[in-house]
Amino acid sequence: MDPPIEKWGEGAESSSTATDQQIQHTYRKVALRLVPFLFLCWVVNYLDRVNLGFAKMSLSQDLALSDAAYGLGVGLFSIGYVLFEVPSNLMLEKIGARLTMTRIMVLWGAVTCSMMFIHNTTQFYLARILLGAAEAGFYPGLLLYLTYWFPSARRARITSRFLLSIAVSGIIGGPIAGWILHSFHDVAGLRDWQWLFMLEGLPAVLLGVIAYFYLDDRPKDAKWLTETEKQILIDNIQADRQFKGSADHQGLVAVLRDPRVYVVVLASLVTPMLGIVMNYWIPTIIHRAGVRDILHVAMLSAIPSIFGAIGMILIARHSDKHVERRWHYFFSIAIGAVGLVALPEVGSNPALTIGCLSLLGIAYYAGSTMFWTIPPAYFSAGSVAAGIALMSSLGQAGSLLTPTWLGWLMTNTHSIAIGLYTIAAIALAGGVIILVGVPPAALRERQDTSI
Repeated sequence: MDPPIEKWGEGAESSSTATDQQIQHTYRKVALRLVPFLFLCWVVNYLDRVNLGFAKMSLSQDLALSDAAYGLGVGLFSIGYVLFEVPSNLMLEKIGARLTMTRIMVLWGAVTCSMMFIHNTTQFYLARILLGAAEAGFYPGLLLYLTYWFPSARRARITSRFLLSIAVSGIIGGPIAGWILHSFHDVAGLRDWQWLFMLEGLPAVLLGVIAYFYLDDRPKDAKWLTETEKQILIDNIQADRQFKGSADHQGLVAVLRDPRVYVVVLASLVTPMLGIVMNYWIPTIIHRAGVRDILHVAMLSAIPSIFGAIGMILIARHSDKHVERRWHYFFSIAIGAVGLVALPEVGSNPALTIGCLSLLGIAYYAGSTMFWTIPPAYFSAGSVAAGIALMSSLGQAGSLLTPTWLGWLMTNTHSIAIGLYTIAAIALAGGVIILVGVPPAALRERQDTSI
């Protein structure tokens, strides 16, 4: 059974009188205004994720961190993240994106910079918890922010553009981190990893200040839009809400009572687990495949993100064209499962290792894009903020358990094969859960014939 589809113009008076050219012009204008800046913010956010993977090599020596201790530190990020995720998203609805994004970026930038002063494992753990608390709400907050500007039929491509920033951070983050570690060793009496944390934390603080003056909370607040353009945006968002019919959820309590939410939450574990391998373990995996030079490791680490970005764009485009999310999600995740299963078998071959990691990149980037088109299509307008934040925060359980498990394995068995097999199995299970647990009729999206 295909998901319900409605054409533009049905249920939206102003949008029905607007020409396709006017609609396209309006959304192009919005995209040009918002996407580049938010894209940059997301790149900087994920540079913070990438930098720790490269800092690990020298940081572990200076702080005497074992693989298990490093993995636990990576996972502890999720504690602060989970605790403040839902409150942050609910607060965004009340105080707006400008204040919320400013608070998040300034705080996470400051905490990242402060990591240059850690001297032992305990301080490393504490800094990771504080960083998680500071970043809480950024990812789901931007996803929620998109729902204020773009209707469901345009959301996969817009989301993919933002998630492309994750791929870009993977592409440029490795070389930048490698250059800093190579060029700033013991400069001004600071270790290379201290320079890395400082130089990659300051941009977040600066962008947080800019966000306060640059972002608008809603279309009605945008002085750079004409009244007609504002009405096109408002009417099409309203038509989305009307098309969903009467609200099945209103607020957090109603979301918590919906059993299907927990089905989707189980699937939400998948992409954070894939992301842990992508963001924190790729340098180590490439290094153990026989690549010793840090600059070579950094350059090779960009390749999986390049293939992941290409795959994400193609899959998102095809998904929007057919207004289908579930099978696209499953296909994306299945590709990554193949790469994870094959990776331990080719672990001593750098070329084949990069090939398997590239399959993982496609799964992570395309799977994230597809997954996060599902909550806005399922939840009513009154509960979308709570629903997205709940799924994002509970999904972080995968981000807590995965690095701890992988770190323990590497310390005690000198191999992460069992961990990769486990992640592959969970990923496939998550894809099946979406296919079985979320019927097509539950995702109510309107098709945009002006695309």
